Amino acid sequence: MPRQLVRFLVFSASLRRDSLNSRLAELAARTIEANGGKVDRATMREFDVPSYDQDAQEQAGFPLGAQEFRRRLETSDAFVISSPEYNFSMPGVLKNAIDWVSRYRPQPFNERHGMLLSASPSMAGGNRGLWALRVPLEHLGARVYPDMFSLAQAHQAFDGDGRIADRQLQEWFERNVVGFMDLVEAAKHYVCAKTAWIEFLGERPDPATRRVE
Repeated sequence: MPRQLVRFLVFSASLRRDSLNSRLAELAARTIEANGGKVDRATMREFDVPSYDQDAQEQAGFPLGAQEFRRRLETSDAFVISSPEYNFSMPGVLKNAIDWVSRYRPQPFNERHGMLLSASPSMAGGNRGLWALRVPLEHLGARVYPDMFSLAQAHQAFDGDGRIADRQLQEWFERNVVGFMDLVEAAKHYVCAKTAWIEFLGERPDPATRRVE
């Protein structure tokens, strides 16, 4: 049975040319296309923005990188981020972009599905950074896929075709991506019930604390 149309924004959170995470993001994009999904490839440079400053936002509005990030999110059903790990956390450039985009209303991460990947020369594969990245995304209402994928010793993990050289690991990666695609397709096209995610920590809801509209 043909897959129903689902659009995925895929990008690496690294600014470095020839980044391992850019290679993993490209592998994810190719896997999605091979399994019937439509991919919007992006780079972190397209979403790069100055440090968040509410005064700057109020005086000059949103910078171009934040506008582009919002637009690309809103024209996609889901997103895939391949993120390096910096000091056991996410890159500051990615967190800063998320902070800017979180100020839009309606909030574009809310109820949008996301999958997190990482690649690192380390034995942990950047996994600790992904746990840190989940926190702001889930706080903003993103439906982050439970099965994250971290590629350890990534500097020697790819073959000449850009695939993961270890056949078993490549198959595991493909199963994860296709499982995520199945979930997003079901959520978009076969919804039988819709639930709302609300953050409530005991404070009285008001415009300054509301996260879901």
